[in-house]
Amino acid sequence: MSRTLHLTEQLISRPSVTPDDAGCQALLRERLEALGFACETLVSGPENFRVTNLWAKRPGATPDAPTLVFAGHTDVVPTGPLEQWKSDPFTPTHRDGRLYGRGASDMKTSIAAFVVATEEFLAAQPQPNLALALLITSDEEGPSVDGTVVVCRTLKERGEKLDFCIVGEPTSVQRTGDMIKNGRRGTMSGKLIVKGVQGHIAYPQLARNPIHQAMPALAELAAIEWDRGNAYFPPTSWQVSNIHGGTGATNVIPGQVVIDFNFRFSSESTAEALQQRLISVLERHELEYELQWTLGGHPFLTTPGSLVTAIQGAIRDEVGIETELSTTGGTSDGRFIAQICPQVIEFGPPNATIHKIDEHIAVADIEPVKNIYRRTLENLNASLIHGAAA
Repeated sequence: MSRTLHLTEQLISRPSVTPDDAGCQALLRERLEALGFACETLVSGPENFRVTNLWAKRPGATPDAPTLVFAGHTDVVPTGPLEQWKSDPFTPTHRDGRLYGRGASDMKTSIAAFVVATEEFLAAQPQPNLALALLITSDEEGPSVDGTVVVCRTLKERGEKLDFCIVGEPTSVQRTGDMIKNGRRGTMSGKLIVKGVQGHIAYPQLARNPIHQAMPALAELAAIEWDRGNAYFPPTSWQVSNIHGGTGATNVIPGQVVIDFNFRFSSESTAEALQQRLISVLERHELEYELQWTLGGHPFLTTPGSLVTAIQGAIRDEVGIETELSTTGGTSDGRFIAQICPQVIEFGPPNATIHKIDEHIAVADIEPVKNIYRRTLENLNASLIHGAAA
């Protein structure tokens, strides 16, 4: 059994459903401290939702050495109905060349690969030009308000400088290395309450139907071209997720209708501009309304540069393919790290089974993921050496 597989199994066996870390970070801390990392645990959140965050850093050969951060999460989503699993989700199980268990793909394999890749890299390069760090949270699959965002805020307050970050999200699609994320769209949700006047449905002249009033505005919003995207991002999308109106009775005009919606937006738009455009539509339709906004994250983008080049070369050398750069999919903790780090990418194993019953990873994918992380460190370190020599 490889060391990466063994550590992956150790992590899977810990039932770390958000926000419970279940001892995963203590296991990582022991391995990292043996490598010379200074490890710090930052606990955040209310008593009934305590989040554990690990910040571990090892200095480079010089005080001004650039820092590469491996970032990830030890928490996993709930298992779902246990009777639907073919084996216990927190007992690592092998079947037909696959490792089964909650977190196998998202993202305990990546975390194990971070650690073993770092161990191998430092064994060959005890004094690298890179400073190395790990940022691990137990609140990524949950609200994400006491996890990575708290660590990033703390680092910013301390003046900590980060240069490169690899988030271990499972980004591969058909095979390991076929896709990395070099950015993510922004996300912003809204709750719109359109107010009317409740009344008997047989006397509409004595009432005001907020559903009827809202529909023309919603149709206009659905038809708007918010932007056209760019070379890295698809166009901004506005989608309604929920509509609720009425008392349940068929003879009552409701007094209000509640509409939940979400923007997934490109770097061509700002949250503020999208809000103003939407409000202008509501005002033009003369709606009486309340509106609440929740900004989940701004878009971020890492254009091709030293980090992208380093991981592209690592993937090419390890698995022999040219990786695709993509900004598709949902959000990740990369949105928080990008606020304090100029180059953030995401790379990990195939994502076909994440959050599913019988989540698993092909055992044959585990070592290549680790090797790609290690090769990326080697490539970045080499580029820094050559840059210094130049």
